[in-house]
Amino acid sequence: MAILIDPPAWPAHGTLWSHLVSDTSADELHAFARLMGFPRRSFDLDHYDVSAANYDRAVALGAQPVAGREVVRRLQLAGLRVRQVDRERVTPLRRRQYLAEQWTALGVSLGVGTGAGSTPPEGTDAARGRAWRELGDELIARWNEPHRSYHDERHLEDVLLALDHLESRGERIAPPTLLAAWFHDAVYAGSAGDDERASAALAVAALIRLGCDRELIDAVEASIIATTPGLAPADPGPALAHLLDADLWIFASSPSRYAEYAAAVRREYAHVPAADFAAARTGILAGYLDRPALYVTEAARHLWERRARANVSAEIERLREWARDAPR
Repeated sequence: MAILIDPPAWPAHGTLWSHLVSDTSADELHAFARLMGFPRRSFDLDHYDVSAANYDRAVALGAQPVAGREVVRRLQLAGLRVRQVDRERVTPLRRRQYLAEQWTALGVSLGVGTGAGSTPPEGTDAARGRAWRELGDELIARWNEPHRSYHDERHLEDVLLALDHLESRGERIAPPTLLAAWFHDAVYAGSAGDDERASAALAVAALIRLGCDRELIDAVEASIIATTPGLAPADPGPALAHLLDADLWIFASSPSRYAEYAAAVRREYAHVPAADFAAARTGILAGYLDRPALYVTEAARHLWERRARANVSAEIERLREWARDAPR
């Protein structure tokens, strides 16, 4: 039972990297990574990458230095190793596992669910626990509707991971923010405004059935409505600011991930002629760039602002070239 780290020997982004693993469980690894201040997004199926600058700190906190081959061997013995050839198959399974864990933890924090593997007592608490689990299943099913290309469970995972990243930087993520994240695109037909209102109505009805506090329900409803493009208040409170920033994390993703995102958005609007789509999309993105900052919180601006502006600017340029070259 140990946290292991190999020497920094893998070059990327101008430095060398180590692999941080557990030979016992992913839960043990996540707990140690949180102690290091690493966001969950840094988890890569069976390890965290640790920069050379953080190697000594990891060892000081209890990670055992071992050779790279020993890391692989111990992962294999523990049944935790994910081979490169298996990544495409394992990634969606781990995503679903992460979402299930997060939904369970949120229910526990709100007092309407039970911990993983626990059996609630009979009576009202048991009924609420079952209702919470069934609601989670319903939401996951909605996020996996076949007409979705971008607004699917990968987007939900991205939003939750972005909130976790903000939390790792000292932000306090409130339960209404997490609930609004789960519901904010639960209804998605590609109609801005209508989708947000329908998603908010779904959340209100579900949370009333669960007997949640009215103040919580109202906060969730308002946050979901505020995710409507162009409708965000100028000075949102922390709970809403975190949701708005997490919802736009995709702007700051890697160039390859951003390209996948842009292509997925186009697929969701495949019914719109190319020239019309390019014009509308350019207008939306330009509106974001016209803001003094894309992100509301200082933590998000520090983490994501520069990369987000570069990605959005590059997409606008591609859309303008596309519009110029499109047949008339």
